[in-house]
Amino acid sequence: MSLESIINYISNSQITKELITRINQYKELNIIGSNRYAKALIINSIANKEEKNILLVCSNVEIAYKWYGYFESIGNSEVLYYPPNENLPYEKRNKSTEVEYSQLNVISRIINKERKYKENSITLITTERALQPHLLKKDYFSNSNLTLNKGTIIELEELTRKLIELGYVKAEVTTSESQWSRRGDIVDIFAVNNEVPVRIEFFDNKIEKIREYDPSTQKTLDTINNIDISITGARHQIYLELKRHSLSKSINIENNKKEMNLERFLGIIEKEPSNLLDFIDKNSLIVFDELEECKKFTQNWYFDSLENFKNNKPLINQILKENEINKKLEENLFKSEEDIYNKFSNFLTVNLYEFESKNNKKNNFLLSDKIISTPTKNIKRISNEIRKFTKNKDKVWILTAQPFRTKSIFDDNNVTTHYLENNYDLDTSRKLIQENTPQILKKKNDYELDGFYLPIWKLSIITDKELFGQQSLFNSFFIRKRRKSFSSKININKINPGDFIVHKNHGIGKFLKIQKINLGGESRDYLVIQYLDGKISVAADQLGSINKYRSSGSLNPKINKLGGSEWNKVKERNKKAIQKIAVDLLKLYAQREKLKGFAYPADGPWQSELEESFPHQPTPDQIKAVNDIKKDMERNIPMDRLVCGDVGFGKTEVAIRAIFKAITSGKQVVLLAPTTILAQQHWKTISNRFSPYPIKVSLLNRFKKESEKKEIYKGLLNNNIDVVVATHQILGKQIDIHNLGLLVIDEEQRFGVKQKEKIKKLKKNIDVLTLTATPIPRTLYMSLSGIRQMSLIETPPPSRRSIKTYLSEIDTDAIRTAISQELDRGGQIFYVLPRISDIKQAIEKLKNMFDNLKFIIAHGQMNENDLENAMITFNNGEADLMICTTIIESGLDIPNVNTIIIEDAHKFGLSQLYQLRGRVGRSGIQAYAWLFYPNINKINEVSKNRLKAIKDFSELGSGYQLAMKDMEIRGVGSILGEAQSGQVNNIGYDLYMEMLQEAISDLNGKEIPEVKDTQIDLPINAFIPGTWISNREEKLEAYKNVTTCINESQLTDLATDWVNRYGLIPKPVESLLQIMNLKLLAKHCGFYSIKNNKPNIILFTRMQSNAFKYLKEDLPSNIQNKFIFQNEKQQSKIIIRGLGVLETQNQIDNLIKWLSIMSTSVDKLLQKK
Repeated sequence: MSLESIINYISNSQITKELITRINQYKELNIIGSNRYAKALIINSIANKEEKNILLVCSNVEIAYKWYGYFESIGNSEVLYYPPNENLPYEKRNKSTEVEYSQLNVISRIINKERKYKENSITLITTERALQPHLLKKDYFSNSNLTLNKGTIIELEELTRKLIELGYVKAEVTTSESQWSRRGDIVDIFAVNNEVPVRIEFFDNKIEKIREYDPSTQKTLDTINNIDISITGARHQIYLELKRHSLSKSINIENNKKEMNLERFLGIIEKEPSNLLDFIDKNSLIVFDELEECKKFTQNWYFDSLENFKNNKPLINQILKENEINKKLEENLFKSEEDIYNKFSNFLTVNLYEFESKNNKKNNFLLSDKIISTPTKNIKRISNEIRKFTKNKDKVWILTAQPFRTKSIFDDNNVTTHYLENNYDLDTSRKLIQENTPQILKKKNDYELDGFYLPIWKLSIITDKELFGQQSLFNSFFIRKRRKSFSSKININKINPGDFIVHKNHGIGKFLKIQKINLGGESRDYLVIQYLDGKISVAADQLGSINKYRSSGSLNPKINKLGGSEWNKVKERNKKAIQKIAVDLLKLYAQREKLKGFAYPADGPWQSELEESFPHQPTPDQIKAVNDIKKDMERNIPMDRLVCGDVGFGKTEVAIRAIFKAITSGKQVVLLAPTTILAQQHWKTISNRFSPYPIKVSLLNRFKKESEKKEIYKGLLNNNIDVVVATHQILGKQIDIHNLGLLVIDEEQRFGVKQKEKIKKLKKNIDVLTLTATPIPRTLYMSLSGIRQMSLIETPPPSRRSIKTYLSEIDTDAIRTAISQELDRGGQIFYVLPRISDIKQAIEKLKNMFDNLKFIIAHGQMNENDLENAMITFNNGEADLMICTTIIESGLDIPNVNTIIIEDAHKFGLSQLYQLRGRVGRSGIQAYAWLFYPNINKINEVSKNRLKAIKDFSELGSGYQLAMKDMEIRGVGSILGEAQSGQVNNIGYDLYMEMLQEAISDLNGKEIPEVKDTQIDLPINAFIPGTWISNREEKLEAYKNVTTCINESQLTDLATDWVNRYGLIPKPVESLLQIMNLKLLAKHCGFYSIKNNKPNIILFTRMQSNAFKYLKEDLPSNIQNKFIFQNEKQQSKIIIRGLGVLETQNQIDNLIKWLSIMSTSVDKLLQKK
């Protein structure tokens, strides 16, 4: 939301006009004041009035990102952050791709603004290091930039050539930056200066469509009209230039082009490399924050770079000599302070200082800013301050994320305010200024903003920090901005050659390959499956009858024989056991449905305001989970829902919205956390989010004094406490809670058996919400079987990146490398051990590796103060490494820690390993997890499987999939007193679940039999041609996707995605989609097979004649006469007379038409029930 009304007021004030005059007269102005946000508003107003871009330079990244937040919150210009290089110019290591691509994005935006978008201003934030030479000439970027518009005429071969020139690499599937791929007339490109890849569709040589798409799912998103594609970086061009200068025209660093820092050769191909200043508009306003500090940092960098140059010069010159490049390394990738700052003499400059000094005596302007001197959350005092301001004719703006709540608070305190709903409504704003009425503007708490008072401008700004003590979720370090969140689902059912599979009719076999088979002149794709005594080929459109084999055993399954009765006997044995479980499950269902709970009312205005005040864009999965929870809460049956999502994916925010709904409906809430650290974190988060509202939040843990605990118990009994965040302490005795409505359990798997029994007592007749990243197998099983509801949050926040996971036998060199790598980039490390007794030995080992390593210790046996001090010390960056136990597993979030080393990883559970790994990678920076174990031969098979699983499932959002794997490794345990592990091993998990659902359906007495898959045997070409999808994995995934659609709408969506991704659908694929639609209708109507038996078509089913009679009632009478029902022992046949002699397409069209009518009848029948 823009602060246009404030900027308009400041811009048009006489003081601002005088400042502009002084800047133009003296070319330089010093503004002295303490509040950076006040200075940001004034600088923005000056630039806005003069229609200038801004380049703001400061001394370090942390300050730069604060400035970014201040200007971004103003909202009237495009704010860009240019991250500096982390490495010295001649180091061997490349700069990170996050930094490089962000730099390229900024340069691309600057160049394109000059070309096309001159009406919009830019505010560019950076540090003094961006003023050092590190870039190719601006002309190179301008000439290399490729712009593609809808309607552009360009030959595909020409586009291919240009992409290669820009450094893009061809891939089979485009999923990451600098890649491109082509499928016929469709080209996918992931430009390094773009947040998302684009899909370009050609008609001949003309661009017909340009659409963004999700790199994870490959599904298309928004349609756009143009795309700017920048070069992939300087390395590609430097490489080409080095090759050109080589006498042999061939250089031996080719294979290491990606790993080796080629940018250190920039000074060889460019005599005077450029810096950021060479790219900006010469009419820009230059702003320095603490100029003397900037100069000091510049000079330090100069001396460090000079030493770096001297150390690396011999090696680099040797590389040049070996590659027959007749050039020497120059000192031109770093400049002294004098050389850098003399370049600004031709620009208008504003220097910002906190204090006046001997260095800033010329043309000074004292801001005289003052803080709002009232205690936080003291609304009465703030109200008095506002009355003073208005009496003094000062103008007051209140910036808040909760405008309605804020207005009601001031109304209660007899302070007249006006909520300006449209921030661009300047006419109303001017009228309010004349009337001296304080204005409320809606502003998200996405950056740390402090209120202030500027007497010279007669202006006062009050923020949520002064009103409610709310702290923003501000990051003081660089994260590459992304506007979209992408799903990161991992396909745990993906079948690869060599995998064991379960065929419903033939049993367990091994998948070998896909092959095309021609039968009667009709071609189809088939999956070839190896059995003990032969092979079978299963049509790819019959994938619904097979599943990947998953079990709770560690050994390979027994492969079945084809034919005979062995497999049927196995299924029959397990069917009887499953039917017993189904009976018990139905009893549970019935008991739950009988319970009467509290039906919450629909959302009120406060609920909407709280949700809108969330400082981040919620992901689609978060929104769906919240909606599902609200629907559950608004029913009069107690909710029991599991929310499964990775660490940092937003489960807490989902819970906060549910908690708020419960409290505003008059109920009390208990949030249970397994550790004191996690409880403390939840308490802080909830207190911060609820601070604008009259809600009492308490914390109960083992460190509370007895008197404090009694006060909390009393508050819960008297309804004076709305929500208590507690550890297992609250389970220790019988506690009376006046009006408990919601129980939230975080990380249920961390509670012991006795604690869970006590939790069950709390659960009676209340709503229960369980949060977890890796549910225990029993919890997951109960959710999948329908005993509990489940919401999955698999979409990471836009800035999150997957954690690179390394698995290795214990290796001192690898540990040294991991620690050095993190320390070199200014980060911190967690060093985790399974036992406290191992800490002393680890300290000795680390002391031998590093002389000056600063480390700190944390474990569960430390007293509260020592543990808290250790956490604070480490959080403040006063130590490089924390040696700890699993105390960090839940709740310790330190954004600067992005490497975790786990010794004896085989001794941890899968959930523990996953939670520990989730402690890093919270900030958007590439994170690393190193899992070490002793000799591989000394650990058991289960531990090996566990370690392999944690490495395999390293993608974001894989906690749920990891829990599925854990269910295989550990078994599902005992549910309702029945052990299922043996049954799961015998027939595989998926068939087990299918048979369980069938048993439940049978017990429910459905007249229409449930069918898992319908076999269609009609002579038609229905397959995916290799010319349309050439990649085997993609083709297999496409077949799996089409067989998992559950209705015609999903088939239509899938067809749309295929068109977007692969182009026009060929005839065999159209036929495949029709066959799948026919399958869905047949399954819904209870037919498990359709065969052509000329002159008739036969439908096979297990339904009785009275059920079929009901189904065909709505068919036209002349059509009803074609259907003949024949009842046999094991099955029933429905003969459709004469249909088999028509052309195949007519057969399919008629079947779809008639079964659609029957399907509607099935729906009516189910509704009656």
